[in-house]
Amino acid sequence: MKTIKQILAGKKKPLTTVSPDDPVLSAMELMHDRDIGAVMVVEGKKLIGIFTERDCLHKVSSICRDPRETTVRDVMSSKVRYITTDMEVSQCLALMTERFFRHLPVLDEQQNILGIVSIGDLVKEKISEQDFIIEQMERYINS
Repeated sequence: MKTIKQILAGKKKPLTTVSPDDPVLSAMELMHDRDIGAVMVVEGKKLIGIFTERDCLHKVSSICRDPRETTVRDVMSSKVRYITTDMEVSQCLALMTERFFRHLPVLDEQQNILGIVSIGDLVKEKISEQDFIIEQMERYINS
């Protein structure tokens, strides 16, 4: 079973962060341009929040806030759950399912940001793992 460290090593997209004082519109445009569903909110090098598509919908659009006038700080999720590189895919999937998360930042022991994983990253890995097991079983049966 792969660890989160191995998942991060295979990711091609660069890490995307925003400042808490950026306008929401800028963060939304960045997410659109990079085809991602979340950005980490950092001050200096410290993770202080996460801004997601869900935040756009529930905290901006649904209550008619102006995304040009609203800062990321005003609508980000500031209580950020995170994972570490030594965790296994199944552990992270369980956390995401339990908490209804679609994205989880990855931090090291010193709280340095290493990356972010999405539920799509983890499901893709889980499917690949199961495809491998099925292939091995078919070879065994057919030999």
